[in-house]
Amino acid sequence: IAAGFFAMPQYANSWLGSLPFSVPRIPERPFELGLDLKGGIHLVYEADLSGVPSPSDHDSAMEGLRDVIERRVNLFGVKEPLVQSSGKGDTRRLIVELAGIQEPQEAIALIGQTPYLEFRETKQNYTEIIENNQKLFQEGKTDFVDPYASTALTGRYLKKAEIGFDSLSQEPMVLLQFDEQGATIFEDLTQKNLGKPIAIFLDGQLLQSPTVQGIIAGGRAQITGKFTVEEAKTIVRNLNAGALPIPITLLSQQSIGATLGQDSLAKSLKAGIGGFIAVIVFMVLFYRLPGLLASLALVLYVVFLLSIFKFISLTFTLAGIAGFILSIGMAVDANVLVFSRMREELKAGRTLAGSLAEGFKRAWPSIWDGNVTAMLVALILFWFGSSFVQGFAFTLILGTLMSMFTALFITRNFLRMFEGTFLGKFKWLW
Repeated sequence: IAAGFFAMPQYANSWLGSLPFSVPRIPERPFELGLDLKGGIHLVYEADLSGVPSPSDHDSAMEGLRDVIERRVNLFGVKEPLVQSSGKGDTRRLIVELAGIQEPQEAIALIGQTPYLEFRETKQNYTEIIENNQKLFQEGKTDFVDPYASTALTGRYLKKAEIGFDSLSQEPMVLLQFDEQGATIFEDLTQKNLGKPIAIFLDGQLLQSPTVQGIIAGGRAQITGKFTVEEAKTIVRNLNAGALPIPITLLSQQSIGATLGQDSLAKSLKAGIGGFIAVIVFMVLFYRLPGLLASLALVLYVVFLLSIFKFISLTFTLAGIAGFILSIGMAVDANVLVFSRMREELKAGRTLAGSLAEGFKRAWPSIWDGNVTAMLVALILFWFGSSFVQGFAFTLILGTLMSMFTALFITRNFLRMFEGTFLGKFKWLW
């Protein structure tokens, strides 16, 4: 009941509202819909890696570029945008999917910009500006003043950033290396800002603001702090994304309207409901009472699986719904094997309890082999597939695991309820 209320709160709230006394309503949390169901845009960009001197830096450059693009599209309030790179060697592409986007042309223009890295120094009245900004924030105002001023040092002078480790504490740090011209600018900048922070901005967003400990000559610097290794790697990727010019060119754009998405969703739901009813009718007609119990377990299977999808905020796509519908048919596969074995044991003269125990015992190897094989194939699809294939594989994996639970636990206990009862004597029911 709790899983059903969580999966479909609108029906529960409708029922609770009809009660003669006041009952708290269940918070309604909609299912997350993907691009093909909610509508949006699908963009494919080609990355120009000619400005990256070393082929070994291609992967890190693309990862940094992907991080920057994700940060940019989040400015539009897009929840869980899909940004992924594909290709090998010099041929790399960036795939961006934005579900529910309202301003596609603005998003395209912003995504197509090359990442811009800049170093800024504090203004003379830095402390006063910070205090005033804090007061404005407390008053609920947003007209803040930027406490940093632009400098001549930008990402064009940064040769590379890499991760390093302190020789004594072994704590990770970020190492910077500027070119000859950048080294001169950076030395002057550190001399001017001793004891003050120098802010590092990427696409107008603050990455780090390390404090200058001394005059740095030679074009080599390090950023220290309480970083984890993963945090240091992320900073390095972002810095390199702004340092290495990686222009991207829009190759294709596909817009999917919300109307088309809703139509696809409606057809998918009709297909799922039709398949669900067909499975129940087959099970009841062919396996009678066990089929009816398996159908009841199948209802619980759907409720449990939908609540899991909502709990983990799974984004539904057409491919994911296809995996879910396919798993409905697979959910009764184990029951078919068990019921067939039970019938053989009942025909051999065993009691219902004995037939039930022997049916599950003999069917278990086949259930195990079939479900493990399906999950292995789904894992391969998830590991090597693209976004839509991964959605199909993930829902299929969860559905297979839940089907084993419903068949081996729920259906089995439903059948055990009839052991030793008068219905167990009517073999035509079984």
